[in-house]
Amino acid sequence: MSKSKKTVYLDYAATTPVHPQALRAMLPYFSTQFGNSMSLYNMGREARSVLEKSRQQIAKIISVKPSGIIFTGSATESNNLAIKGVALANKDRGRHIIISSIEHPCIMQSADFLEKHAGFTVTRLKVDKFGLINPNDVAKAITKQTTLVSIMHASNEIGTIEPISKIGKICHDKDVLFHTDASQTFGKLPINANRMEVDLLTASSHKIYGPKGAAFLYVRPGTKIQPILHGGSHEFGLRPSTVNIPAIVGFAKAATICAKQMAIEGTRLASLRDKLVKDILTKIPHSRLNGHPKLRLANNANISFDFVEGESIILSLDVLGIAASTGSACSSDKLEPSHVLLAIGLRHEQAHGSLRLTLGRQTKKEDIDYVLKALPKIIKNLRAISPFKI
Repeated sequence: MSKSKKTVYLDYAATTPVHPQALRAMLPYFSTQFGNSMSLYNMGREARSVLEKSRQQIAKIISVKPSGIIFTGSATESNNLAIKGVALANKDRGRHIIISSIEHPCIMQSADFLEKHAGFTVTRLKVDKFGLINPNDVAKAITKQTTLVSIMHASNEIGTIEPISKIGKICHDKDVLFHTDASQTFGKLPINANRMEVDLLTASSHKIYGPKGAAFLYVRPGTKIQPILHGGSHEFGLRPSTVNIPAIVGFAKAATICAKQMAIEGTRLASLRDKLVKDILTKIPHSRLNGHPKLRLANNANISFDFVEGESIILSLDVLGIAASTGSACSSDKLEPSHVLLAIGLRHEQAHGSLRLTLGRQTKKEDIDYVLKALPKIIKNLRAISPFKI
């Protein structure tokens, strides 16, 4: 528990607070307008109407037809549906898929599942020291058996933005389906699914000030895919379960707000991020920025500090009311070093000393100044008692 009355939240890549307008939009659908969208009576038809309106709002943001938007319960579910659903539906054509070595665990473990239980071969492409995938490596890895390539739009850990359009063109030129996990970029970067040449795209509500429990998978019309859950005809037969109308309404509202504010908010966050990174690297010796210095998310700063452990930094910051992460929030309770940091060439001890600071709508300059005042002292004190000596 924090001993500080001040709270500075810098873990927006993990989750975000629900926007007040999104919350207000959701409230009626918990109590007075609670119909099931599959019911034929009036309350059901009203639920169906708002569901389709939300679908249209989301589709407009990525410039696709509403029929391509499949609502799910999480980005993890969307990614599982994309990887397993496409692979299994196209297994007669080939059993080879390609992912990167820095994908989110839900992508990596979906690929592992296909490899262990369905006879698939998985190629895991290496990245450079900045976390970038070389599109030429994708082209070289594709074989006649390849049915799917999945490369994240931007890293949730180090913020590097991948050359998705180039990879998409390569895949389409070779008649291979292409999926991207855009959980960290939807609502933050302009996305046009057609221009990016993606067949499938994942996004999540709680990363953009919407509620938890809502996400979507865009599936280009004509894409061969099968459900991984069974039990109903919801969401065009691809995702059974009673649709979570309140969460989807909040998701659509939050997404619409983010889309309108994207350019201004991106510029503001990049300025704060640049100050944060510059001052940390200047004030704290033996520190380094992880990820690409320019091709990165506007709100992401991932920095490694030699001779200290990330968990100790996090706990020390927490005492001062500063919430941050050592890497992906989904894996932050693990003692193993980040697979992403190892993939970009950091040694185990360097990867263990990482700190991810991600900014958001409520982040102000005073918050950055507070962190910059506290962090050098924390690192100095931890190094003084560290078994790893400078």
